[in-house]
Amino acid sequence: MGFKCGIVGLPNVGKSTLFNALTKTAAAQAANYPFCTIEPNTGEVAVPDERMRKIAAIAKSKEIIPTRISFVDIAGLVRGASKGEGLGNQFLANIREVDAIVHVLRCFEDDDITHVEGRIDPVADAETIETELMLADLESLERRTEQTRKRATGKDKEAALLLPMMEASLKLLQEGKPVRLLLEGMAAEDLKILRTLNLLTSKPVLYVCNVAEGDAAEGNAHTKAVAEMAAAQGAEAVVISAAIESEVAQLPEAEAREFLDAMGLEEPGLDRLIRAGYRLLELITYFTAGPKETRAWTVKRGSKAPQAAGVIHSDFERGFIRAQTIAYDDYVELGGEVPAKEAGRARDEGKEYVVQDGDVLLFRFNT
Repeated sequence: MGFKCGIVGLPNVGKSTLFNALTKTAAAQAANYPFCTIEPNTGEVAVPDERMRKIAAIAKSKEIIPTRISFVDIAGLVRGASKGEGLGNQFLANIREVDAIVHVLRCFEDDDITHVEGRIDPVADAETIETELMLADLESLERRTEQTRKRATGKDKEAALLLPMMEASLKLLQEGKPVRLLLEGMAAEDLKILRTLNLLTSKPVLYVCNVAEGDAAEGNAHTKAVAEMAAAQGAEAVVISAAIESEVAQLPEAEAREFLDAMGLEEPGLDRLIRAGYRLLELITYFTAGPKETRAWTVKRGSKAPQAAGVIHSDFERGFIRAQTIAYDDYVELGGEVPAKEAGRARDEGKEYVVQDGDVLLFRFNT
């Protein structure tokens, strides 16, 4: 099960530097000119989770295998991208392939690094990108809605299902608002219909404020403005110095810890970014544990036990019988599977059980 976050933004905001730090590679060329990233680069990163170490210590596991999430470095958008400016059409197509958008905003001053708009205003930058995505959606949806309306009039059942969602999305876009505003409280069936439209502005957004090293701990006036914008949208914002993260990514763990302490940082900003991306996609983690390995698995929030089992292997879902379930807190507090069983805190759950974040699970299934 792959989940992708696309890193987007105007040119020269630090996207590729951030991506390189995320993946600890130099796969994406970081250079001071627009369009240095021509093809999207994808890197898988481990989701940091301290719970794994505690579970592994109790289970005496030989190996720890974290869950992973993908980040895609997409080349910089510019004003007019929806009309093909820059490499707009190609980049917009790349954004359609991701599950969520990580929007990097320049929140630092540096005369040596040019800004494509000639000024530093991250809120305006965000609006520029949002406008281009909305214009692209609007053009696509206006054309498709007319075709769907004709089919619905002709009693086409699929068109009749799609049309109300298309019209609701189109109304928002015509008002200058992103389609993701429809998501709040949306029923699961309607959500499935919306996803088939594959609209750019229906994807959840995380704003990343890229700051200078000296602002990494506290942020600055630019990051405060972005935080206010994000709060008004019901979105999330994270403050990161891509320059610091790039340095930390190249250091051994002990040296990295010393460096972060000297900068007044409790943890790498990338850890917060990865976790925020995880939350953005509404993902949770469950664990399996034993002498061989402790392993984290990713499922969508609200997944039932058979679907969670299917992430390990499709046979587990098809032949699902039950899941022995121990809450993370119980597992750690009581000291593992056997003590949890003795204390009556290991439950046998059936097909309707909704998996909770941190559950330690053991599946029983028919082969």
